[in-house]
Amino acid sequence: MFTGIVQAVGSIVRREQRDGDLRLVVDAAELDLDCATAGDSIAVNGVCLTAIELDGRRFAADVSRETLDKTGLGRLEDGDPVNLETALTLERALGGHLVSGHVDGLATLLERETAARSIRFRFEVAPELQRYIAVKGSVTLDGVSLTVNAVDANRFDVNIVPHTQAQTIFRFYEVGRRVNIEVDLLARYLERLLDGNAESAAERDRRFLQTLIESGFMEDEQAR
Repeated sequence: MFTGIVQAVGSIVRREQRDGDLRLVVDAAELDLDCATAGDSIAVNGVCLTAIELDGRRFAADVSRETLDKTGLGRLEDGDPVNLETALTLERALGGHLVSGHVDGLATLLERETAARSIRFRFEVAPELQRYIAVKGSVTLDGVSLTVNAVDANRFDVNIVPHTQAQTIFRFYEVGRRVNIEVDLLARYLERLLDGNAESAAERDRRFLQTLIESGFMEDEQAR
């Protein structure tokens, strides 16, 4: 789990093709790796990756075919900057919101506009993700926890304040850029719970009606 509060901006040192998937070597920059060990989770642009090798300020992580298909990690080139965050611990404040690092898809930047000292970004997502995005709700873009300011169908706005501009790679974004998006974790589980309850209620109703029919209290309309 992560918080969506970026701890450092690192960079891609090297891409290594590995039998259809990819290994990334990342310069962690100011990210504290002193206590990190192989097997630890590190979010790279919001994608939870497992550090398999650590060497000073660098770490390597494998990226599966599924992750390459779902996220923008496969588009990264040597030297590209990336947002980094180590996994949440009980000693750290939950300054953003609960982030799993399991990306749901890609959002496309449609507009960027200066708004006082902030920058307003408007993104577009696939229609199947729009139901998870709500005004004043949370969304994670390239690993950054953000508040949704406006929603219009499958488009939404976020404001990037000066601190976030300075501490993340948002300052490099231009129109047309595609970013990793993770919708709110609670929204996904709530939808699943509601779907499950709806299915269970329908099944209970079906069994109840069948019992009434078998007991002779009702006629089976389909048998007529």
